[in-house]
Amino acid sequence: MKRVALIVAGGKGERMNTKTPKQFLLLNSLPILMHTLNAFSHLDKIILVLPQTQIENWKALCKQYNFSLKHSTVAGGINRFGSVKNGLKKVDDNSIVAIHDGVRPLVSEHLIDELISVTKKGIGVVPVVSIKDSLRKVDGNSSKSVSRSNLYKVQTPQCFFASTIKDAYKQNFSLFFTDDASVLESNGGKINTTLGEEKNLKITTEEDLRVAELLR
Repeated sequence: MKRVALIVAGGKGERMNTKTPKQFLLLNSLPILMHTLNAFSHLDKIILVLPQTQIENWKALCKQYNFSLKHSTVAGGINRFGSVKNGLKKVDDNSIVAIHDGVRPLVSEHLIDELISVTKKGIGVVPVVSIKDSLRKVDGNSSKSVSRSNLYKVQTPQCFFASTIKDAYKQNFSLFFTDDASVLESNGGKINTTLGEEKNLKITTEEDLRVAELLR
């Protein structure tokens, strides 16, 4: 069975205080997105989803940085749901697909392989990490402590049998779809979790980028 990476990169860089889309910012002298694709270089196929307006820019960057890793590029939709749906059209049904955020460049090959190895038909697998901070639920002027013992932060890649997640993406978009796992659950699928990696952070702010530079 083929192993396919579906990398979704539609960021604009607004929280980075830059006009450059965050996936194109440099991380140790190489665009973030190139680090991300390199993490999946051992898989059978890589599909990159970008906004239509950024595809030519990406091609120019690949030429500038001599980035020759084989991958195909797909135009995204109006939101992440639409972008994933567009990308899934390029994935063969008889595959396991790992759907990943383009701005999580530090994911390890070990985690990718572990997630894929435990993926089953009808069941998605997502990486999670524990919450270390204390939590409080705020309601107006009052608040109360919330136990963190069974709460976790969700990461990507999220892995599925392609036929299973493609069927789930036939649904109409909902605001409750916060990630691919929630799309599958809404379609009657189940989600298993496995321990993720603290360094598998999502770069959304300047501080995140500085941390990633130290971890790289």
